[in-house]
Amino acid sequence: MRIFVAGLIHETNSFSPIPTSVQSFEEGLLVRRSEPDALRKIEAQAMLSGVFAAAKRAGDTLLPGLFAVAEPSGPLSRPGYERLRNELLADLAASGPVDAVVLMLHGAMLADGYPDCEGDLLQRVRAIVGAETPIGALLDLHCNLSAAMVESNALLIACKEYPHIDYPARGEELHALVTRMQRGELKIRAHRRRVPMVGIFGTTESPMREFVQRLQASEALPDVLSISALHGFAWSDTPHTSAAILVYTADTPGADAGAAALAEELGSTFYALREQAGSRRLPLAAALDAAQAAMARREGRPVVLADTSDNPGGGAACDSTFVLRALLERGIEGVALGMVWDPQAVALATAAGVGARLPLRIGGKVSPMSGDPVDLEVEVLACRADGRQRGFTPGAFDPLGAAVAVRGAGITIVLNSIRQQIFSPDCFTELDVDPAAQALLVVKSTQHFRAGFDPIAAATIYADTPGSLQVDLSALPYRHLRRPVWPLD
Repeated sequence: MRIFVAGLIHETNSFSPIPTSVQSFEEGLLVRRSEPDALRKIEAQAMLSGVFAAAKRAGDTLLPGLFAVAEPSGPLSRPGYERLRNELLADLAASGPVDAVVLMLHGAMLADGYPDCEGDLLQRVRAIVGAETPIGALLDLHCNLSAAMVESNALLIACKEYPHIDYPARGEELHALVTRMQRGELKIRAHRRRVPMVGIFGTTESPMREFVQRLQASEALPDVLSISALHGFAWSDTPHTSAAILVYTADTPGADAGAAALAEELGSTFYALREQAGSRRLPLAAALDAAQAAMARREGRPVVLADTSDNPGGGAACDSTFVLRALLERGIEGVALGMVWDPQAVALATAAGVGARLPLRIGGKVSPMSGDPVDLEVEVLACRADGRQRGFTPGAFDPLGAAVAVRGAGITIVLNSIRQQIFSPDCFTELDVDPAAQALLVVKSTQHFRAGFDPIAAATIYADTPGSLQVDLSALPYRHLRRPVWPLD
């Protein structure tokens, strides 16, 4: 097949203090079709590794289009979105006749005037390629599934795992189904069931572990092709923000009733898990109490505390100081904390050099949700201009930018200049900080850290800290969210 492959990926937090622009994508990843190595750069994105592996085995020709990724933040400007969207659509039109389209999307992208960027984009792609050309899209499970997305008649497949470690498998699945569709062997039918809840539901532990296994088992039922459980993204304020179940079946006589019943059953099961499936987040004081108790019995392995509300992977600034200040007030030592997004502090520490001692003002720079800056006498332990960390998808690496490790009052702090959540211990080891030697590791992440830190953690504690991703959704000024929805109602 001749497959057009492109992507426009942004998880938009309506309440984020960080604005989004085309420059945000340039700072993240912006690959243009005209670049001589455009296809190689797209192939390097581990989330698409399954698609590329399957396409190579099949001898497909892959035609690159715009591929743009930005770190989660606030809504994109209208001109910015239209510029990127129109460039992608122009790339598709310029690629000539194609047998299929494969897109990498998120599912929770917003722009000024566009509360459903993915629905808008998919509908416009459909208008270009016509009714019969297969369109497939890989989605993040934190997608807010809209009617427009489903009505585009694209095949939408989301990862099932959180952390999102199964993108390669989902890519293989997508390619296999798109191939059958292109050959005329298969017509698909979508069955969507809204689940009126939003939340954070990690899949590493019960009961979500068993729910994912049930999704996989249900895909073996007659005529069932694919099942996605969308968790929704609570911080995107839209009328279609919620969890959902999406079942694809072969478009055959008699398949509808069974698929509708399956979607209803899985949706009801998902909803019934809402109280037990979310990770237990403790108020900061209680979380530190639990961490100190776990540190006393850790037997040589570090305790991991997640600063969940300052996760840039959900649109937070990643420079909050609430946990750091509480650690200092309690006098807790043997701690490594990362990563704090503070390019100014990084520049000052880098200029001072390794071994230097200096007063440093850390964090608290972006908004009131960041807290006040912390002034600390520190020693510069390490400086890097080219650090990187493994991502949540196997084979993926993300740059840290200029980064430093500093130590003050018994706490080692990793500061970096590319706003990014912690995925793996690499962000510590790249700066010569041994995570296994710490009594406590504080990570600015919600759930993706689990894949990298579970093997070394004596215990994992989730802290509901103040910030842009705090668990108390009732404190957020929603204007468009469709009610009722749990846990607000």
